Amino acid sequence: MSGWGSWLSNAGASGGSPAVKEGNFHAITDTVPQDSLYGALEPSDLEWTCAGGFVTETQTWYTILKDGSFATSQIIHSAVGLWYPQIQVTFKYFNPKTNQKIWKSVNVTKFTTPPPEGFRNKKWDKRSSKSDQYSALFETLDDGSEKYTIEANMSDDLQLAYSFTRPAAAKGWKLGSGANGGKSIFGSNPSSPDGYVVHRFWPTAKSTGHFIIKGQAIDAEGQGMFVHAIQGMRPNLVASKWNFCNFQSPDLGGVQAIMMEFTTTSEYGGASAGGQSKSSSETGGRESMTVNIGSVTVGGELVAVTAATRGSKSSPSDPSKGSQSSVKHLDRVLDNETGYLAPQSIQFTWEGPQLTSTGGDRKGDTSKLVRASTKVELGKPSPVSEAKGLVDKVDVLAEIPYMVRKVVNYVAGTKPYIYQTLNPASLSLTVPSGEHAVDGQKVEGSLFEEHTFISSVVGDNITGGK
Repeated sequence: MSGWGSWLSNAGASGGSPAVKEGNFHAITDTVPQDSLYGALEPSDLEWTCAGGFVTETQTWYTILKDGSFATSQIIHSAVGLWYPQIQVTFKYFNPKTNQKIWKSVNVTKFTTPPPEGFRNKKWDKRSSKSDQYSALFETLDDGSEKYTIEANMSDDLQLAYSFTRPAAAKGWKLGSGANGGKSIFGSNPSSPDGYVVHRFWPTAKSTGHFIIKGQAIDAEGQGMFVHAIQGMRPNLVASKWNFCNFQSPDLGGVQAIMMEFTTTSEYGGASAGGQSKSSSETGGRESMTVNIGSVTVGGELVAVTAATRGSKSSPSDPSKGSQSSVKHLDRVLDNETGYLAPQSIQFTWEGPQLTSTGGDRKGDTSKLVRASTKVELGKPSPVSEAKGLVDKVDVLAEIPYMVRKVVNYVAGTKPYIYQTLNPASLSLTVPSGEHAVDGQKVEGSLFEEHTFISSVVGDNITGGK
């Protein structure tokens, strides 16, 4: 989210009762049947598109190291409607035992994808990229596993030389198959959309190598994940908030539970009824929709992909569409530093059909549901001394590139903040059958999560509450 930018949206209608608004958001979670959630990744799914217009594209690697530390690298390509793209490479490291935190963002020069033929004596495709400051090189290994090698000279005090390897059996995925797998569409006409959001995942990968921080080498061995994401629209129109969860455990041969969730603004969403409040009409008057996608991996095997959709007007007792996968912000209190109601705990729930272990299509058995849940305690959001596991509280407008910020400064009503936390967590896991069958097994691990607030939504209860 470090490359996030925000732009001025259209003013709403004024005067009188607002007209009925038709739905203009097409969630991928609504278009893919529950038995067909798994979509195999094609080489093109992880290629850089480098699209123009208002498009932000990222490749992000997360890892939790053997000593419990956390590290993430991200490459951000932001077109944002300017004359030339803004491209950054970022790195964050946090050691909860020593409270050492390293954060570095570098503007990139001479970005190219694919790298020139012959670079490192190989031919690369557009899954790889390089610049004067870094290289991120994709390879398929002889055993069918896939690997990204990241090398970067971030500063005199920070160099990176590490890799992420996804074992062949630990399938990457997108929600649904085909070229549009993983893509949610914004706009009344899907064939000519206003914008889109795409996510493609490696749910598990092993990290190796090292970071050199102020001359000291830190072992990068750990367990993590990778995501390639595209926001093909002005980000302040895509979502009012985001949630991200990355749970990693060595138990049961390795357990990974990942989740990405976003809630649309009421510019885009489900159909509205007439007679709404003036404030609703000013933001478009549609029902905001929450899209939740995730997966569970056990013993190196992807056992479930999960998906759910929920409207902002649903009561807490109403079932979600698709499954009961969700993020619930609990015991919210006002954070005086940000102005948002921030949770003191978060409940993550996964529910999805168990995937068949054979066959290329990896169908889900809707009669056998994989379930997982965990609750993480975060403490009070402020003061920082009362928070639990707080890695960072990021004022996004202070981090984005100057040219993007110059545009953002003309916008009223958006002040994005990202809360990042790392805590020990216990996951309750049920896998109905097969080699990895368990029933309510408690799995101990580490959970890194981000909850991001971009703008307020009328009637928003942040999916849960006190």
